[in-house]
Amino acid sequence: MESIGVPKPRTAEEVFNDFKGRRAGLIKALTTDVQKFYQLCDPEKENLCLYGLPSEGWEVNLPVEEVPPELPEPALGINFARDGMQEKDWLSLVAVHSDSWLLSVAFYFGARFGFGKSERKRLFQMINDLPTVFEVVTGAKNLKDQVGAQSNGSKSKSSGKMPRASSESLPKGVKMTPPPKYEDESGEEEDDEQGGTLCGACGDNYAADEFWICCDICERWFHGKCVKITPAKAEHIKQYKCPTCTTKRARLQV
Repeated sequence: MESIGVPKPRTAEEVFNDFKGRRAGLIKALTTDVQKFYQLCDPEKENLCLYGLPSEGWEVNLPVEEVPPELPEPALGINFARDGMQEKDWLSLVAVHSDSWLLSVAFYFGARFGFGKSERKRLFQMINDLPTVFEVVTGAKNLKDQVGAQSNGSKSKSSGKMPRASSESLPKGVKMTPPPKYEDESGEEEDDEQGGTLCGACGDNYAADEFWICCDICERWFHGKCVKITPAKAEHIKQYKCPTCTTKRARLQV
């Protein structure tokens, strides 16, 4: 939607930062802001698109009228399928198209700013080190990591460091111990890329000095700051439900 202005030299790192901002916005729309996103995608409206913004925001809007557009456009008409399929399948479909759009924007910039082979390769490697929007929204990466670790005979192991709030003072249903890491057959921990747990909202890896909380419904882990839960608030929660599970439950009761 936004204009890119007059082309100027940009590095692979700058394009990657643009990619990360847009990706964070899309993930937010499909996870923590999913109720708002769902309501905006009214099938009775015209063709709508989901845009991720470099500022880590997002918007649902009509496509630009100019042809060709200054930037590649996201999938058109995501709102039409909203009520014709299960919500999780619809969100997964939007996530897949969002991944495709993110790549097209990044490599559009690469072509426009004259990236060579080495710059394009570096840009793709940085992008490929992050989980896709689809993996974050569906929890696919966490599932594949856990299945892979279990099939290799690995054992789950909790990190030695606890979150800022003591889990001993919490209700039994609230899980706030650090997300598990996995050991390989030699007894050594796998690195974060292969065995680390990712936040279900932002997709970033676990850090020992951060407060995390686990959803008792879908069993996905979240940074406390991403779901606006503090250690103090967590002490009063009997059973924690993430925003996505809360929204689904509310709709089932309507």
